[in-house]
Amino acid sequence: MVTSGGSVVTPDIRLGAKPHQVSPESGALVVQGQNRGAEPRGRSELPGSAHTHPGLSPPTAPTTSGGTMVAKSRKQTGKSPATQADRDRSPLVSPPGKSAGRRPGREGKASSGSHPNGLSGIGHKLGLTPSVRLGITLLLGKFGAYHLSQLFENDRHFSHLSNLEKEMAFRTEMGLYYSYYKTIIEAPSFLDGLHMVMNDRLTEYPLVINTLKRFNLYPEVVLASWYRMYTGVMGYFGIPTKMCWSINRGEGLSSVDSCEGMGDPAYFYVACVFLLNGVMMSLFFIYGAYLSGSRLGGIVTTMCFFFNHGESTRVMWTPPLRESFAYPFLVLQMLLLTYILRTRIPSRTAMVALGISNLCFMLPWQFAQFVLLTQVASLFASYILGYLGAAKMQSILVTHMITLGVCFVLMFGNSMLLTSFYASSLVSIWVHWVVSPPPPQVMQGVAWVVSTVLLKSMLSTVFGASDDAHISGLIKSKFTSYKDFHTLMYTCAAEFDFMELETPVRYLKTLLLPINMLVVALIAGRVNCLCELVTLQLVYHSLQLVAFAVLAILIMRLKLFLTPHMCIMASLICSKQLFGWIGEKFKHQIVVFAVMAVMAVQGVANLQAQWAIIGEFSNLPQEELLDWIQDNTRPNSVFAGAMPTMASVKLSAGRPIVNHPHYEDAGLRSERTKLVYSMYSRMSGETVKKNLMKLGVDFFVLEDSWCTRRTRPGCSMPEIWDIEDPQNVGKAPLCSHMSRNSRPHFTTVFSNDIYKVLKVPKATKDLR
Repeated sequence: MVTSGGSVVTPDIRLGAKPHQVSPESGALVVQGQNRGAEPRGRSELPGSAHTHPGLSPPTAPTTSGGTMVAKSRKQTGKSPATQADRDRSPLVSPPGKSAGRRPGREGKASSGSHPNGLSGIGHKLGLTPSVRLGITLLLGKFGAYHLSQLFENDRHFSHLSNLEKEMAFRTEMGLYYSYYKTIIEAPSFLDGLHMVMNDRLTEYPLVINTLKRFNLYPEVVLASWYRMYTGVMGYFGIPTKMCWSINRGEGLSSVDSCEGMGDPAYFYVACVFLLNGVMMSLFFIYGAYLSGSRLGGIVTTMCFFFNHGESTRVMWTPPLRESFAYPFLVLQMLLLTYILRTRIPSRTAMVALGISNLCFMLPWQFAQFVLLTQVASLFASYILGYLGAAKMQSILVTHMITLGVCFVLMFGNSMLLTSFYASSLVSIWVHWVVSPPPPQVMQGVAWVVSTVLLKSMLSTVFGASDDAHISGLIKSKFTSYKDFHTLMYTCAAEFDFMELETPVRYLKTLLLPINMLVVALIAGRVNCLCELVTLQLVYHSLQLVAFAVLAILIMRLKLFLTPHMCIMASLICSKQLFGWIGEKFKHQIVVFAVMAVMAVQGVANLQAQWAIIGEFSNLPQEELLDWIQDNTRPNSVFAGAMPTMASVKLSAGRPIVNHPHYEDAGLRSERTKLVYSMYSRMSGETVKKNLMKLGVDFFVLEDSWCTRRTRPGCSMPEIWDIEDPQNVGKAPLCSHMSRNSRPHFTTVFSNDIYKVLKVPKATKDLR
């Protein structure tokens, strides 16, 4: 989504602590605040104090002997300019809203004729015993989770943020998703919380919507249930689950509570995300080893992923996004699919496992359907070319169709699933087999594309669904001069633009691109010399690589699919079938190690650049705004404004909002956000006032940055509005007038350096 950016960061000071005490009611270790001078780097503790690792594991219960002191010392400050510039160039980076360095004085911490099916069958083929597989999974999973948690902690200083600051750190869509997790854990019971998110009255006032249907919130439901069970069990046994400090921030600011440990809701949430993505690292090892037929291939895949980590994922910067939950299951799904393609007659167990992993990928993320479309297209192309048999293709197709049906039911009949290109492609292929005799190969592909597009158009008309129309407009804008308000809202953001030139350059420096080009060239050249099943899986993976490359080139954000798949394909440099011409096994391994050594030159530099990112989230202007809303508005006061800010207003202030960052609903785009954003057009104040009154808005949060920021020519909000409102081109933007004087149409009731709150009059006399 389009992010607000431009957050002003103010230095802050958090000082030491008084003797701690255990609070039996909350199960938290509470440390009272006290002003202290500068302390040495690292955590300094007296004998008997509780030492808590800066990761995301629960702290050890401290002793309660009298007079014990816990002192927190500051972390190293500063941020590498080169690293920051690199982060600014890539969409797989931390979002805005954090400082260029740590707040001075704020303390840091020390931081049988058959073989088993599914993953067990893969492990059998690799010669890995169950204990070895478990050991690899635990080792890589633990290291991956630790790596992600440390990057996140270094970037945000998350363990030292107050609850409000942690919530503000979850910007735009992240804050919206996290708000439902918060709703469920704060409800009287889990079922009450589930009912509240399925009958939500705050997100699109005055509508009552099922957010579980609309926003793919199953991860939040699952995590909230786990959190309630965890804290319930720990509370029953009287085991502390978090450690808290009351910290004086100085500079006339009020003291805040700063908590860490799995008993803290935000800590529990991000810890689960990092653990899931840590386990994914073990899947990459198994995937690379299985595809290449060599355990060395698993090492190559894992190392490539770490060497290109900034191009592969952004989970360490944006844990609550849907991809953070969904993508690990896509890796599992593709690993199982590789196993099925390699097996002559895949068992029912393997197909069920494929379907479950497919479902776990689809449920958390509305974009999953587009990724699965590329998979179906790659498989169908393999079938058309004669590498994939009809029986196996039908089995995979049926699995996809059943999974789609189950997902449709679990998503309470979300029409985007049935009217998607993915669903239409499945039906089109099924109809293809009914036609006898089949047309020539080229015509089969053309017929599939045409029938998929026509069927999708027909289903959208029948169901009256236009929620994904902006995707079609976005793709259309890539190849034509077409543009409208909604496409510009996407294309003006760098992450939705074409892939930047720096990305393939970075692939070149780590040898990822040259290795993949060599591997694909060898597959194309030796495809007729390999055994049937090896050929099938290599052809599919090559076609899938091309599909992911097309997505990434069109929309830079989607390189999160391309880069990991390139890492997986890089494992094939260990394949005997492709690289047996190098010579005997030892000589082949020497070549592989030499290639990895060259890759490591830039790869290690990339890792060091990420580890050097040291910052701390702070947004005092927004904190002032949220505190003012809490103290000076009624709980039922309705707010409108920029999408990222509205997510924070709903999450932290609990006020009803009329628009939000989830831009996939047609009604929200056209009937709400567009009307709200008319404040940044050149329309008259009277027109905009009527738009807001029509939505029932009580307060509008005005941000000057949205009025003046311009990412490139034609991409400021007033210029975007010029496409929709040509009759007012040339006039001064309304937001600039409102910034100086909101009367006579509105009344300014709050103002700081970033935000102004305008009170919207009622249709009748406002007595408040």
